[in-house]
Amino acid sequence: MRLRLPFTGRRRAGLWMRTALALGLLSSAVPAADIHLMTSGGFAAVVEELAPRYERQSGNHIIVIRGASMGATPEAIPARLKRGEEADVVILARSALDALVADGAVQKGSEVDLVRSRIGMAVKAGAPVPDISSADAFKRTLLAAKSVAYSDSASGVYISTEMLQAMGIAAQVLPKSKMIPGTPVGLEVAGGSAEIGFQQISELLPIAGIKLVGPIPEPLQKITIFSAGVAARSKAAVEARKLIEYLVSPGVWPDIRRAGLEPAAEPASK
Repeated sequence: MRLRLPFTGRRRAGLWMRTALALGLLSSAVPAADIHLMTSGGFAAVVEELAPRYERQSGNHIIVIRGASMGATPEAIPARLKRGEEADVVILARSALDALVADGAVQKGSEVDLVRSRIGMAVKAGAPVPDISSADAFKRTLLAAKSVAYSDSASGVYISTEMLQAMGIAAQVLPKSKMIPGTPVGLEVAGGSAEIGFQQISELLPIAGIKLVGPIPEPLQKITIFSAGVAARSKAAVEARKLIEYLVSPGVWPDIRRAGLEPAAEPASK
């Protein structure tokens, strides 16, 4: 005997089946994606704050890989890309991103400026805080320091090859200085290996055991633009572009400022 549902029941059953099928098609059409995000230290604190929020919002999973914008270490982002490590979004100093675009490692036209970053100076927590309120005071502090450390990325390259020469004290300061490859400069300062250390402010702030003295004086300051781009070999290019749109949106600007950075899309502070 064949059971026949009343017309209303048949209609409801059919509607339920069509709805279930539609939902199933939707869920299979938009699967969660793994987004491999390579970031230099200058933007890493922001990524750590925003990644879980974006994962909840988008349903995608962000895999964060850290590396320097430049330098000779195997962990540097250009080296990672060169040996074929998986990447979808790369975030690093704009000059280094432009070089990756020229080399074909990042899709041309995908570049987006995210933040402006200033160089800061730190000493060990509890140590006397030196005067860097002016260019002259900063110069005296550098000459008096027993040891100096800076990174092997954008800020350290600028300090060691441009700033000290412009100040006329390269001969006195470089012999007592060291470039720190691949690890935060703040760790050297916290451990007592360097009396003063220089790095992007956003990279110094998260380090325990140090005191951020402040940004270096404005006449000597070097503002670095950190930018994002889509890796040429990305397997999730659409999702990568959506993530970059999120990272530059006004809703994340408060997080960017808390990390010691300035959103690139807003007017620069004086």
